[in-house]
Amino acid sequence: MAEVRVTARLDIKGENVIKGIHLEGLRIVGKPGDLAQKYYEDGVDELLYMDVVASLYERNSILPIVNQAAHKIFVPMTVGGGIRTLDDVKAVLRSGADKVAINTAAVNRPEFLSEVARIFGNQCVVLSVEAINRGPGEWEVMVDNGREKTGRNVLDWITEAEERGIGEILITSVDNEGTQKGFDLELVSAVAARATVPLIACGGAGDPEHVVQLLRSTRVGAVACASIFHYGKCGVPDLKHRLLDDGIEVRP
Repeated sequence: MAEVRVTARLDIKGENVIKGIHLEGLRIVGKPGDLAQKYYEDGVDELLYMDVVASLYERNSILPIVNQAAHKIFVPMTVGGGIRTLDDVKAVLRSGADKVAINTAAVNRPEFLSEVARIFGNQCVVLSVEAINRGPGEWEVMVDNGREKTGRNVLDWITEAEERGIGEILITSVDNEGTQKGFDLELVSAVAARATVPLIACGGAGDPEHVVQLLRSTRVGAVACASIFHYGKCGVPDLKHRLLDDGIEVRP
């Protein structure tokens, strides 16, 4: 088994890191600079910044936060939220990010994924998928931070996006996000079986056992956690030690 990357997810609203349940009911949990520095010093492998109101207000105010982090933090950073144009992608990458996560703009105009991949390279294009269950084996793609329906089937959308040149997939379960009750294993397994690019699973981690269960039962390249880190339920070192104890390879 290849090494699994442990990623800390920072949902940003204005100048604060926030956390909600089912991507709603947002509460402030800290400042981006403070939390990012702590997770970096604790040994996190990557940071995921998501501007949760950028698509709603059609603006992106996260770049100064990313730029500040890039001068102090030396792990890969992925940035998402409100990325609608090639100029947006360029600005995010120039601010210090390594990859961009695209959801709403890609659903509205799938050709955008092809354009970004062609100009900036597949390695920096992450398809962000917010999925909600619509019945046995059926999930719908949601946009605008889980607020709007699209009518798109998650698995079909992943296949189309891969054909357009994405390099990675971030799959977030809207049903499980923020609940701390565990990942949607059926969803992640279905996506992993369909995908041919690396997969980041997000949504539902409440303790280390949830992560162990995910990695035992599905094929993912990374796991993104928020609540267990933000609320001090489990630190990055503790999570990595627990995974190593279970024979799951992680980065030192």
